[in-house]
Amino acid sequence: MAGNFISRGFRGRRREDPAVAGRVPPGQYLTPDFPVLSAGPTPRTPLAQWDFAIRGAVQPTQRWTWDEFRALPSETVTVDIHCVTKWSKLDTVWEGVSVDTLLDGVETDGAYVTAFSDGGYTTNLPLADLQDGKAWVAKWVRGLEIMPRDRPGFWESLGYHDYGDPWREQRYQGD
Repeated sequence: MAGNFISRGFRGRRREDPAVAGRVPPGQYLTPDFPVLSAGPTPRTPLAQWDFAIRGAVQPTQRWTWDEFRALPSETVTVDIHCVTKWSKLDTVWEGVSVDTLLDGVETDGAYVTAFSDGGYTTNLPLADLQDGKAWVAKWVRGLEIMPRDRPGFWESLGYHDYGDPWREQRYQGD
């Protein structure tokens, strides 16, 4: 049988852009925007009612009003974001308050954190993953609950991986 064995439009294996080589985990694709998977409508809290708290297994409990929080030292960071749903967005710029600043003077023997926001959204992670210049509060988060044991957050309770390391292709429970 004569004919082409390569379909039209076949251009060979997609070549990795050398400018991003090594920055995109296996199985991920680059996106110029944020394809957001929402847990509900975006919360709208009047600033006069907004606060941020660090609670749970901490001494003392911390709380800041909007004005107090905005008066804290902030930093601008540029980071790559890799979602378990396979998209990656490189060089995102954020301004926020370092979790190290928020935890300054807080005593805890807790090893895990649940970050929470209005509307009931939560996510969980080890406290060590937030410390030593690794995390900032930039949007929508209303507080951190520090706990002695891990508790699944919103997406984790729906089957997404507890850790979700994109470099290890950890997307769902059992990966």
